[in-house]
Amino acid sequence: MGRIQLESVSKMYGNTQAIEDVDLDIADGEFLVLLGPSGCGKSTLLRLVAGLIQPSSGRILLDGNDITAAPPRSRDLAMVFQSYALYPHLTVAKNIGFPLRSRRFSRTAIADSVAAVAATLDLSELLGRRPAELSGGQRQRVALARAMVRDPGAFLMDEPLSNLDAKLRSATRTELIELHRRIGATFVYVTHDQVEAMTMATRIALMDNGRIEQVGTPAELYDTPRSTFVAGFLGAPPMNLFDATVTESRGELHAVAPGVNIPLGIEADSHPEHPIVVGIRPEKMQVVDTHAHVEAVVTTVENLGSEELIHIRAGSNPLCIRAPRPSNTEPGAPVAVSVRPEDVHLFDRDSGRRLMWTPENTPARTGTPLFVA
Repeated sequence: MGRIQLESVSKMYGNTQAIEDVDLDIADGEFLVLLGPSGCGKSTLLRLVAGLIQPSSGRILLDGNDITAAPPRSRDLAMVFQSYALYPHLTVAKNIGFPLRSRRFSRTAIADSVAAVAATLDLSELLGRRPAELSGGQRQRVALARAMVRDPGAFLMDEPLSNLDAKLRSATRTELIELHRRIGATFVYVTHDQVEAMTMATRIALMDNGRIEQVGTPAELYDTPRSTFVAGFLGAPPMNLFDATVTESRGELHAVAPGVNIPLGIEADSHPEHPIVVGIRPEKMQVVDTHAHVEAVVTTVENLGSEELIHIRAGSNPLCIRAPRPSNTEPGAPVAVSVRPEDVHLFDRDSGRRLMWTPENTPARTGTPLFVA
């Protein structure tokens, strides 16, 4: 079992709030990724779970047992560090078996366990080598094997792929996904790389300034971001975000900004103007000949091989379109863009929170129709 629960966990360093009132329930067997920019608190949160630092308040539970004050060695958790932390003077076999030797397992039991884990991670032929003789990917697998040999309740991984080159990082990502599928253990994985998070996670907890902005599947965070932070962080290129105003025209609501007039597919007899932030994914904007919702000028075109990124300017707003190549657009040329109402995301301009349309006379709210966060 490997269910991890954090209940109102906070961490203070003097007057600095590193982690603020985090509630998180990590199910047994899931691959949860803690994602966010540098300094957001994701590694601190992982170290709190591991017991390397103590929370200022709140509780941490493992399979229902309170481990908040338990030392790291007493927690049924295995940590894989960014640096791998292998012993350079020991062979691969002795590095893998070290946790069992420290627990005074017999030589036979250690040898059997090391052999089994090495076979799982394709390390059997490397058992006699030392870390200096291994590639980065091989060292990463040795670090994983050392964690696996303990048969822990959960694996905690702090940016374990950041030291690998792009090709090896991609291959190792695939290995980790397959390993998780095969052993079914709980993985808690820290990264600032959204590609790692989107491809590996069963759920993502996206953090900012010590708080969790949103928790959900990769699809949920990408398709229905709860804030402009989530919308702007996920995606390469990120979601287009710009200020606009909701106005009523001929019984329908429109998002209007310089060069932009997008119908929202919402009927309304009357509606006061409402300032908002509009969000549109680059791949949801299509260059058209007629019925344009965005009138703009092309500023730059980036060739990505099978696709192009078309950078445009509508009024003073820079926007980006992801389109199949060739798009037949040129810098300096006018361009007409179409957007479907269902592909438009609306956010409150002050709080940055996602807006929901609440028509009048519904159980949610009565009175004048409003957008509510």
